[in-house]
Amino acid sequence: MNMKPSSPSDSNISINNSTTTFISSPWETMRRKPRTTLLLSLLSILLFAAFSLHLSRDAVSGWRPDYDLDDRPWKLNAKNHVVVHTNANKNNNIVNEFSHQSRRVSSINFRNSFSTVSVLLPDWEILVLVSPNTPLSSSDEYNCLFRNNQMSQAKFSGVLPFTNRTTFKCDMPGTVWRRKIFSQPMLVTGTSENEFQNHSPAAELVRWNFVVYESFSMEDDVVLFAKGVNHRQGYDRPAKELNCVFQIGDGIRTAVTSSVQEVFRCLHPDPSDLGSNSEIGVSLEIIGENIVVPSVAYYTPRPNKPNSKPVAVQNFGPPAQPKYFLCACTMVYNVAKFLREWVVYHSKVGVENFILYDNGSDDDDLERIIKELREEGYNISTLLWIWPKTQEAGFSHSILYSKSKGLCTWMMYVDVDEFMYLPSWRNNGFHFNSNELPSLKSILPREDKGGRIGQVSMMCLEFGPSGQRQHPKEGVTQGYTCRRKVEQRHKSIVLVEAVDRSLWNVIHHFQVNEKQGFRSKQLGPEEGLVNHYKYQAWVEFKSKFRRRVSAYVVDWRQAMNPNSQDRTPGLGFEAVEPKDWTHRFCEVRDQRLKLLTREWFGSFTHNGYRMAWQTR
Repeated sequence: MNMKPSSPSDSNISINNSTTTFISSPWETMRRKPRTTLLLSLLSILLFAAFSLHLSRDAVSGWRPDYDLDDRPWKLNAKNHVVVHTNANKNNNIVNEFSHQSRRVSSINFRNSFSTVSVLLPDWEILVLVSPNTPLSSSDEYNCLFRNNQMSQAKFSGVLPFTNRTTFKCDMPGTVWRRKIFSQPMLVTGTSENEFQNHSPAAELVRWNFVVYESFSMEDDVVLFAKGVNHRQGYDRPAKELNCVFQIGDGIRTAVTSSVQEVFRCLHPDPSDLGSNSEIGVSLEIIGENIVVPSVAYYTPRPNKPNSKPVAVQNFGPPAQPKYFLCACTMVYNVAKFLREWVVYHSKVGVENFILYDNGSDDDDLERIIKELREEGYNISTLLWIWPKTQEAGFSHSILYSKSKGLCTWMMYVDVDEFMYLPSWRNNGFHFNSNELPSLKSILPREDKGGRIGQVSMMCLEFGPSGQRQHPKEGVTQGYTCRRKVEQRHKSIVLVEAVDRSLWNVIHHFQVNEKQGFRSKQLGPEEGLVNHYKYQAWVEFKSKFRRRVSAYVVDWRQAMNPNSQDRTPGLGFEAVEPKDWTHRFCEVRDQRLKLLTREWFGSFTHNGYRMAWQTR
């Protein structure tokens, strides 16, 4: 794709950011002239060192992933989310025109800059979201250019669904960490050789833990996904304390009708107020605190009239009958080596479609594996879900996604290291070459069989390293056969239409709509089980210290939530392999699923005995 280049000699480059813009204090432009006396020079050095230490302390102490909303010293304007450095102004005035992000540079040797908004992620990583429909070239090298003229490579991270926004990730240079206010970088092509000369305000970085990050339009309402408004350990704000704010004119507000975890539902704005706008920012307003949450989300309007051409890009209203009876949904991050076994197995036991929420996989073969599986006939959908620690919200989103596309009657929620099975399968002597195959569908009630079962749950068995020192070449079902004795929290298969409107869930368990007569059913260990290969060979397990997609533990290296079930008993907060790791969590030798899968998927070849998912 072609892009209109910017002239390297231009001294003014204006970035018109069509997304939400956050304005902070102007960048400093004055430099101190060098002093001629040694005394003044030494004094200046001492003052600068003290001041830098103060800023560094403030920056680090202010970057707390679990900060309290009441600790924020600033207020945000409802229209452009302008930072108002005052506690006296309670009028929440609306700015009439969108602010532009304008930066003056001097002899910067880059070819192009782009309209973007950036989010500061954990580990000093920055997510850069390019404005929708921005032309980009795959042959260009992209960089993040920071306020102090430092640069870091911007790596392509995928395209967000629904809004078609290209994303990049770059690291924040250490020299930027000590600044009191973190300003958004510019996404540029080329290199930088000279310093910024800044004469206009700089947009402040959005924080990953206080942001509206997604929007999904249904036929009857709008669903927003936001961090930092409700606290998992605390309470959910009453819906009456919130508004949805749509960036049209002076701002259009509609009432929030449901507020649970990171999911907020509100009414559509009047279509007549939208005009011809196709890119409409949307956020949440905390009414009592005079705050509009920073947002990177866009609103998709619904059709104006039943017979008119719809404005929306999403499909409203599912068909009468979903396409698949049983789907499986999971969130993935760098799971290429595990995915094939998981898909092949569950496809054979009744799963017809797989929905993968990719949490930003990198340095992984995931895309290639998915392509191969699709070519082999497996139905796999992938959605880039790049937001940190949002597994519950992602699963809530999957219910909306399935409804909007008419995909699934039932949805199974298990991770890629978890395998559902019925112990009775082995007793019944099922074989894949017979006319009747074992299926998870047998435990799911159909309407004609009566009852209002909206969810079927089964307990998990947690397997340990089982003596393995690396990933078993025949797969996890073959290599891990020793587990803990106690049964752990359950995983579920959910009737999509039975899920409560609030979309409340605890990762693998939803609240069903009891007002409509739905209830959950818990299976006993003799009826159904989940083998969770949780504690694998250390080389595989240690990667979980750096990155977890779940919502409970932000980082295993932090001394937080020590009693969480998401932690490993007796491991502590450092990714250091215990001497007895290979033999830990081995209380019961359990080979039931190993023997089943070996019978169903194993065969002798000229390369020896192999499982169906082995490719080499």
